[in-house]
Amino acid sequence: MLLKSCCIYSTGVLSILLLICGIALVLSSVFPHFLQSMVEKEVVLKNGTEAFEAWADPPAPIYMQFYFFNLTNPEEVLGGDRPAVVEIGPYTYREYRPMEQVDFQDNGTKVAAVNTKTYIFQRNMSRGPESDLIRTVNIPAMTVMEQFKDSTIMANLISAYMKSSGEGLFITRTVGELLWGYEDALLKALSVMKPDLDDVFGLFYKSNASNDGEYVFFTGQQNYKDFARVDTWKGESTLNWWTSDECNMINGTNGASFHPVVTKDETLYMFSSDLCRSLYAQYEEDVQVKGIPGYRFSPPSQVFANQTVNPANAGFCVPAGNCLGSGVLNVSLCKQGAPIIMSSPHFYQADEKFVQDIFGMKPKKEQHQTAIDINPLTGIILQAAKRLQVNVYVEKIATFSQTGNVRTVVFPVVYLNESVVIDDASATKLHMIMVERNVVVNIPFMLIGLGIILGGIFMFLMCRQKVPESTAAERQPLLSS
Repeated sequence: MLLKSCCIYSTGVLSILLLICGIALVLSSVFPHFLQSMVEKEVVLKNGTEAFEAWADPPAPIYMQFYFFNLTNPEEVLGGDRPAVVEIGPYTYREYRPMEQVDFQDNGTKVAAVNTKTYIFQRNMSRGPESDLIRTVNIPAMTVMEQFKDSTIMANLISAYMKSSGEGLFITRTVGELLWGYEDALLKALSVMKPDLDDVFGLFYKSNASNDGEYVFFTGQQNYKDFARVDTWKGESTLNWWTSDECNMINGTNGASFHPVVTKDETLYMFSSDLCRSLYAQYEEDVQVKGIPGYRFSPPSQVFANQTVNPANAGFCVPAGNCLGSGVLNVSLCKQGAPIIMSSPHFYQADEKFVQDIFGMKPKKEQHQTAIDINPLTGIILQAAKRLQVNVYVEKIATFSQTGNVRTVVFPVVYLNESVVIDDASATKLHMIMVERNVVVNIPFMLIGLGIILGGIFMFLMCRQKVPESTAAERQPLLSS
């Protein structure tokens, strides 16, 4: 009997201890913190780790899609009418981007590498072949005219040559030529006077099977938040194109990797050599990709806002004080003087005037927003879409009759969508990590549940123990009578 009572009371004591222990663990968040610290130590750029392998050679297939804007009314535009364009695409390329020339530095706290990118055309995922013709702005001609517009003698010589060779403000070229390069007659003629001038032009000329320079990244060994953060690019820790120190800063990663344990209230910084600047993204909403939970981050409109909206962007106005408006970025200084203006596709989040200036612009958030879906625990990118538009600043130049009476417009040429979705093998591994995470995080609740069950058993046994005693006491007087 004594042994039975001892077992019952032991059950009660154990129940209370489990409840106290479970509640204490929930309040102190011991297991989530333990899990996070384990992930922080594991996600480091070091030989042999999964994080390094994924960084060095991304397993998920990356695709680059190009959408061109075909001009339909060139004669009317030269007469002063609004340009009308039709979007043609996609022209899709599989992108391979391994890290090469990897060199660990400073006792493994930094790693140097070049990110070589190779593009392979995917005909089955494209609207047509690379031989499709596109009518657009003659970018080499526009660049030359802008550079020599204030030199009357040179302007007259170049204009005369353009007339004799049939060069105008607009050209018709194939998709392949516009992207990867073609020999330009005007540039070839000018190269006689400037031998160092390249006579080949392409929007992404010399970008295939090449890299954008050496990066030095932090490995995250000393601080998990430094994982894959860019320390220097081309040997420099800052840029020199912009007119303020803030705008010349190189911030964040290269956009292909992020640190683990991402929270909703933090800002993710990225450096983009395509945009010649750093930018940032903020939390937008919770998402699920292949059943894996994630946070969606996207650049807010303030990133590309005019200085009147965001004074911090004043340094991006070049020359100093020359701001085009919100949603566009003049990158001519880092594009060999070409009058290139970057924006989001269809001028999404830009001033309405840029949309209205071109017939055919239809900005839509779902199609034209840049967004990154990240698993918050591991920092792994579940899905991403980097969307940028290449435009040309077009204006009437009095010394060049080739510009006619064209309006001053930011003319859209092409927009790109560089996208990736986590591959099935990586998704399966991440599913397992999420299952393990859920088990670990829920251990305190399991203890509380077990404590409640044992408490119920204890109450039941106590009641059963008391019932026979009370019944016996009631029957005793009857027997004595």
